[in-house]
Amino acid sequence: MSSCPLCHQQTFAFHQDKKRQYVRCPSCHLVSVPAQFYLDATAEKAQYDLHDNDFADTGYQRFLSRTLTPLLARTGLNAKGLDFGCGEGAVLSQMAAAQGVSVANYDLFYHPDTDVLHQQYDFVCLTEVIEHIGDAHQLIERLSQLLLPGGILAIMTKRVLSLEAFTHWHYKNDPTHINFYSVETFEWLAQQRGWQLEIIDNDVVFLQLP
Repeated sequence: MSSCPLCHQQTFAFHQDKKRQYVRCPSCHLVSVPAQFYLDATAEKAQYDLHDNDFADTGYQRFLSRTLTPLLARTGLNAKGLDFGCGEGAVLSQMAAAQGVSVANYDLFYHPDTDVLHQQYDFVCLTEVIEHIGDAHQLIERLSQLLLPGGILAIMTKRVLSLEAFTHWHYKNDPTHINFYSVETFEWLAQQRGWQLEIIDNDVVFLQLP
């Protein structure tokens, strides 16, 4: 078995379908796809190019508001944020700007300005992003450096509930989804880092730094 991309412990077999294998970590409970099943960058971007999320899509705005609304209620309108993995449309930052909040954008494929990764923020958002990034440990290290003391890491991702649910879960069928988090994973992360975990709803969590 492969090592866990978040905590580097040895993983064990969790599930297998017609296309991929899935393993689970006994320590942090992350479910992951071994690296041999990752898409290359060209194929990965081709999948993202199929998305059609723009500011004019009110349904997509409602979707993002499930993260942004409770986040701004906690940080206030003077906060400075970063949308990490903002996508081509960078919709969340436009929604925030409409409320007078400044949010910078970063996306590996569509907004690759790394200057924004050398600043610090009151909050960092990852809406449907964290499940796409293979090196979970390195990601958390980078995100922790982007946050000011007391800053909030706002994560939207669908969560693993059980093996039975996972077996029939449409979310695992996206070939760009390679790491799958659960409440137990976020609890482990909060405990390891000394962060405060708040479960916002079925697929939104906030992690706040001391």
